Amino acid sequence: MRNYLLPLACLLSAAALLKAEVETEVVIEGLANPTAVAVEPESGDVYIAESAAGRVARIEEGKAVDVVTGFSLDEYGKDPTYKIGPLGLAFLDQNHIVVSGGGDPDGEDFVAIYEFGQKSTADKPVQKLGPLPAEGEVKPEGNFYGVAVVKLNNVDWIVTTANGDDEKGWLAAAKKDKSNFKPLTRYIATKELTKVDAPAAITVSPRQEAVVGQMGEIATPGDSLLTFYDVQEKGMLMSLPTGLSDIVGLAYSPKTGRLYAVDFSWHDPSQGGLFRIDAVRVDGKQAAKATKIIDLMKPTSLDFAKDGTLYIAEFGEGENGGRVLKIAPGL
Repeated sequence: MRNYLLPLACLLSAAALLKAEVETEVVIEGLANPTAVAVEPESGDVYIAESAAGRVARIEEGKAVDVVTGFSLDEYGKDPTYKIGPLGLAFLDQNHIVVSGGGDPDGEDFVAIYEFGQKSTADKPVQKLGPLPAEGEVKPEGNFYGVAVVKLNNVDWIVTTANGDDEKGWLAAAKKDKSNFKPLTRYIATKELTKVDAPAAITVSPRQEAVVGQMGEIATPGDSLLTFYDVQEKGMLMSLPTGLSDIVGLAYSPKTGRLYAVDFSWHDPSQGGLFRIDAVRVDGKQAAKATKIIDLMKPTSLDFAKDGTLYIAEFGEGENGGRVLKIAPGL
């Protein structure tokens, strides 16, 4: 079986990282529930989904500059609840950004592509994907938390995690056909494969697999899974327990190839943080080991710049306690 995580040989070189103090720098603060941070690979520009403000913005000199505004707002969660709008971000190319949404009722949420070189509004996308309303006994879909662009055989796929139907835990997907994407469809029922619901985090492995954090129940500690899917074949490759509670963000370091996760830890926010996930062997079988790098207050997303700088979004505390942090290259 392939080793989908960091090879064991890298563990020794990674161990030194724990002995060094990892420092964070505040890039921007005073944000309203930032749920996504994404770095445009070529320019290095940093974008955020400031969910409770209903906007996507670019960070310029410590300030958030509007890119797409006017997203609807809804509420998510219980004890507490949070206002949410746009949720996930991914870059399609140097001119277009994909935004997954959660600000509308289930069955009305959608994923959309916007041109980010100029200011736009949520109702004027280049292409709208979805919504996915109820179909007979099939429940309506919504709360598209994470989104990623998978490139297979020179064809782009947009894949998003969905949290409308808790019995299925869908990954929804749309395949590009010439200049546009085909309609968004319910694609992989992750709960049927893993027995754990709430797919949330999603990233793309170096081999173009969809790597998903199955968040699990927000009241249950330690139930999050790390799961790998073959998008072309609509199949699960591997699913591993992590011991983390609510994985909401995943990213591979472009410099070291290591996989990192952020855990929101809904049941106990003091346990949240940034974790490195390594491959280990347990009873001769591949397993995942999560090692905490730093504490964070309700982290929601992370992304690496090409030079290895890591950006992290967190809700923080209070109505506008959200921040974006950065960590210098080295992870």
